[in-house]
Amino acid sequence: MMDGERLLSAAVVGALTRSVGAVPDERAVLGAFFEGLLADLPWWDRAWRVVDVGAPRASSSSRALTPGDVQVVEVTVPGFVGRGAGEVLAFSARVRLLEDRLLRWQMKVGETVIGPALAPAGEREPHPFGAVFQLLVTMRGLRVQEVAWRTGRAVSTIRMLRDGRLAPERALIEEVALALDLPAEDLAVIAGLDPADPGRAQPRTPT
Repeated sequence: MMDGERLLSAAVVGALTRSVGAVPDERAVLGAFFEGLLADLPWWDRAWRVVDVGAPRASSSSRALTPGDVQVVEVTVPGFVGRGAGEVLAFSARVRLLEDRLLRWQMKVGETVIGPALAPAGEREPHPFGAVFQLLVTMRGLRVQEVAWRTGRAVSTIRMLRDGRLAPERALIEEVALALDLPAEDLAVIAGLDPADPGRAQPRTPT
């Protein structure tokens, strides 16, 4: 199952976002959550277990959208994994979610960065913005053709963006933000671009 298809429980969402209405055993909830993510990796050594989890903190690239709109949140969670007596490694996990959907996760365990592969072996990994873009379009009830018309882009370009086969660039993000009625700065952060970049482009007028 790809990350964007995984639904998170209310307890996990609350623990990750530290929502009002405290999760009683936040560490246990997050520990079980990360155990499950690691267990889904076919090569992960099950002897290594999550032994402690720290408090989540908002990542610098995290930005909430307009209140009442869908919320994309990215948090970083520290912790430790251990195997047997005395073998312990620190980890830092980055989790991106849209409301109750897991969009992407990655962990640095010791000096090794791990996470789920989204593409078959030997194929290029899709850009993570594609999953976010697809969800935003779907939640607005739009079709690819309509987004293409609103942005003045080719349908093939919008499909490539949706499928993660196209890395988002500033001009395209400006146009997509206008098409989806979202703040361009917020969408730029979600796409991994610098929102302070002055290289703004004016949206195209459909012809």
